Amino acid sequence: MAEEKTVQKENPMGTRPINSLLISMSLPIMISMIVQALYNIVDSMFVARVSENALTAVSLAFPVQNLMISVATGTGVGINALLSRSLGEKNFDRANRTAKNGIFLLVVSAIVFAIVGGVFSHMFFAVQTNDAEIVEAGTVYTRICTIWSIGLFMQITMERLLQATGKSIYSMVTQLTGAVINIILDPIMIFGLLGFPKMGVAGAALATVVGQTIAACLAVFFNLKKNTELNYSFRGFRPDGEIIRHIYAVGVPSIIMASISSVMNFGMNKILMTFSSTATAVFGVYYKLQSFVFMPTFGLNNGMVPILAYNLGARKKKRMIRTIRLSVIYAISIMLIGLAVFQLIPGDLLRLFDASEDMLAIGIPALRIISLSFTFAGFCVVSSSVFQALGHGFLSLMFSLIRQLVVLLPAAYILSRFRVLNLVWWSFPIAEVAGVILCIFFLMYAYRKEIKPIPDEKTED
Repeated sequence: MAEEKTVQKENPMGTRPINSLLISMSLPIMISMIVQALYNIVDSMFVARVSENALTAVSLAFPVQNLMISVATGTGVGINALLSRSLGEKNFDRANRTAKNGIFLLVVSAIVFAIVGGVFSHMFFAVQTNDAEIVEAGTVYTRICTIWSIGLFMQITMERLLQATGKSIYSMVTQLTGAVINIILDPIMIFGLLGFPKMGVAGAALATVVGQTIAACLAVFFNLKKNTELNYSFRGFRPDGEIIRHIYAVGVPSIIMASISSVMNFGMNKILMTFSSTATAVFGVYYKLQSFVFMPTFGLNNGMVPILAYNLGARKKKRMIRTIRLSVIYAISIMLIGLAVFQLIPGDLLRLFDASEDMLAIGIPALRIISLSFTFAGFCVVSSSVFQALGHGFLSLMFSLIRQLVVLLPAAYILSRFRVLNLVWWSFPIAEVAGVILCIFFLMYAYRKEIKPIPDEKTED
């Protein structure tokens, strides 16, 4: 009874005009994700000044970091979708149980990674290289990041709880705080400034962990003080198998999708290496550059998912359709801006990475060809998140699997047999066209299952 009284009026996600709601929910996340993309480049620049081996060690550790982030964000997507839907249905008891079980899962995940990272980090690097310096540096870096991963898991989970209740501005503050602290501490801890000992790669790892932990504490504070829709008391708490299954029904596909992306990158690098190491370098540069186009779109998705899930629970059909329509329009607009930049100044983009003449010769046509896929990617990215918000995470998984491993990689391999490098880049637009066709069929299915059965409202927001 007390929990029901904590929410006395309709959540803004059920009443506020969709356009302003979507912008207010998404913009803070988009800004913070762009800052995260900037941080990744700045962090690599600092580590590179230690030594090339240090940069190699951190690069080899990336799959482990990416896996932790994937588990945290994938679980967060599941929490977000179930929590928002429960609030939309006015099922406040299930909303509270979802939040508490989500926090329980973050603790368990952090413990698992701490144990695995502490035990197997050295082995992970030893099987990749015989260079003792790289193995030692990578082991130290990975152990610090995994053993102290509680900050990462808590930050991401608590941010998702804020997003699920429409308080994305606080999520943005925590992400920006963590990123800024990380950037400030990187040179101090890596190079031993302001009286700190010079710690090299270990300093980079510690800067990351400290930034994540402070951001996590701030996110906890915001949840306790601002997230009044939820009750965080753990008195008498026991893990709820049904809630956990619902969370992972949506979350596991997101986690697996990140793994699929890693497999695609590995396969593409193997194909490009048959041409030259420069071709592989161009592909790596493209991935860093494209994050500034895709990150805002992912931020848009993070704002869209709770809105869509809430209105699904509230049975507000017109608001759901308008949310999807506006999200697609904004995503395509972002992608078209990115397309224009890649088409007009590819050489300038490559020179940010001190590109050689050989790299420019390969990279300029590569960026122009690959970026053609942006035209279709906006629709595909939004559609994938729509599937998750509607509780059809398996469709997102199938889309990612088919697009990247069934279409993109085989297309790249077949085109590589003609021994013309520029043909290989066309595998990206080909994959996105196939993705659009697949998404249209999946959207029709999800619409018939979840949205069409909802009675039409008499009035529109």
